[in-house]
Amino acid sequence: MICFTRKRLLDLVRSIGFGFQLSMACLLVASVGITSASNACADGKSPNVLVILADDQGWGDLSLHGNPNLSTPNIDSLARDGAQIDHFYVCAVCSPTRAEFLTGRYHTRMGVYSTSAGGERFNVDERTIGDVFRGAGYATAAYGKWHSGMQWPYHPNARGFDDFYGFCSGHWGNYFSPMLEHNGQIVEGKGFIVDDLTSHAIDFISAHSNSADSEPEQGSEPFFVYLPLNTPHSPMQVPDPFWDRFADKAMVPDPAPENAKGQDIQHTRAAMAMCENIDHNVGRLLRHLDEQKLADNTIVVYFSDNGPNGKRFNGGMRGRKGSTTEGGLRSPCLIRYPAQIPAGTHVKQVGAAIDLLPTLADLAEIGWEQQRPLDGISLADALRQMSTGPTDRLLFSAWGGKATVRSQQYRMQRDGSLYDLAADPGETTDIAGQRPEIAGKMKSALDAWIAETKPLSRDHKETRPFPLGHPQATWTQLPARDAKSTGAIVRSNRFPNCTFMTKWTNTRDQITWDVDVLAEGDFEVQMYYSCPAESVGSTIRLTCGESTLDAEISEPNDAPLIGMKEDRLQRAEGYVRRWKPMTLGQIHLEPGRTTLALRATDVPGEQVADMRLLMFRRLP
Repeated sequence: MICFTRKRLLDLVRSIGFGFQLSMACLLVASVGITSASNACADGKSPNVLVILADDQGWGDLSLHGNPNLSTPNIDSLARDGAQIDHFYVCAVCSPTRAEFLTGRYHTRMGVYSTSAGGERFNVDERTIGDVFRGAGYATAAYGKWHSGMQWPYHPNARGFDDFYGFCSGHWGNYFSPMLEHNGQIVEGKGFIVDDLTSHAIDFISAHSNSADSEPEQGSEPFFVYLPLNTPHSPMQVPDPFWDRFADKAMVPDPAPENAKGQDIQHTRAAMAMCENIDHNVGRLLRHLDEQKLADNTIVVYFSDNGPNGKRFNGGMRGRKGSTTEGGLRSPCLIRYPAQIPAGTHVKQVGAAIDLLPTLADLAEIGWEQQRPLDGISLADALRQMSTGPTDRLLFSAWGGKATVRSQQYRMQRDGSLYDLAADPGETTDIAGQRPEIAGKMKSALDAWIAETKPLSRDHKETRPFPLGHPQATWTQLPARDAKSTGAIVRSNRFPNCTFMTKWTNTRDQITWDVDVLAEGDFEVQMYYSCPAESVGSTIRLTCGESTLDAEISEPNDAPLIGMKEDRLQRAEGYVRRWKPMTLGQIHLEPGRTTLALRATDVPGEQVADMRLLMFRRLP
């Protein structure tokens, strides 16, 4: 029997002509015996997958999309050598997009309602893209900003990713050799964070090479690498070589007057420099795939998590990050896979983050059982140029009390306004009164979706505790951002993700966490802190249920706030310190929901300490 790979079949069918695709494909299957993923050719290779996600990079932040202020040749090359989905949509902010990419389902179904303090977590019974690919024999890794939960079973290691390096919060306070984690354990990064994350991805790719022309015994399992970068999200930090090209550069404004008049030039300069740094690192990845002879057999995906984090060039679209208009929801989406996707492909079908799981599983020919109905669809045939054209579908999104529905041509907002995006991409003219039939149908669909998925308000009060001591987790981190405080103790900044507790000065006040101890055990506890030498000597007590642990702060860590020198403009988020761990001792925990409390029992100086996080290590 002659054995054809899928690429050879597609090339043959395309050479014959699209009018005969169906009949020829059937004929080839019947007479030649084309194999499937579960019965692959002996020399066949499952494709590798590399997914790169930018943070706060808008659709217009690429030279590919006409932005005259920067150059992104490496990212642009993915469209030249592969495909771009012309109208691709994500969510208004970070964590909902991540939940939808990871599961193929709307975040409103899964308990996501916020970007911090537990509201970023999607339900533990959801199956992730990491689970799907690991279940198909892939080595899986995630490097960067996870932003979907910190403690097991929300941690990336519990959600299908064998290796994780980065941070789990929504933003980070320092981008140069920062405190990060590797599979739960606190480590220190090396150099600028985006460069560092990229280096980890390169190392993982090298360790799990699966090239199309390697012998089975020479290669290893295919890889699935998820690289969620954390720029150009603030704080606006970027290495000097990238900043120097923009420090005094004039910025061409967006053609929309509303965007142009609201632009912060210095912020835009920093964002452009950060985007060029991303492009530099995408170039590093693409060159490495070439050097390892992996390019032809690797699916590379590039997209962003929401609209731009400032008013700047965005193709004249209305809105930015946080809005449910085109400017807040439209993202670049570029997919290169030489084995199946013709160079220069434009997908006209509207697509979304919810489509990436089924699309990638289809391209990789993975058979998997869906535990819950997906909201996304596979765009694989459109990418292969095997579909007849776009079909109308409805894409929904909600954030901050706003909601919207997008069809192939129209967008409707929750207030009933309707826009023809083919004729009016800037959403300037409400045509609901002119097209009442379309408006009525879309309004009914949006109302039904809201009633079904029940989007939560950002004012929703978290009822889920923070897990502690999962039996499969060696490390459990409980940061200050997940805690509450009483009395004079305050959070260092109103944006909680990278904050610490400060003004801890007496024995009355305490720091508490609502926890659910998942399995009995003994744990070593460390506290990451700072304390000036003149305040050393405070004793502190940790209480969890009936168990207590007492310790004395015996060593100073007079660490100054850092980040100001590296910032390219003043930040809204708080600054951080170089935190030092101290071992509090060992504590025995019993299963069940309880309050974990930290307070001082003696304060000989002016303060106790600034507290960044507690780390629990399960003992054998």
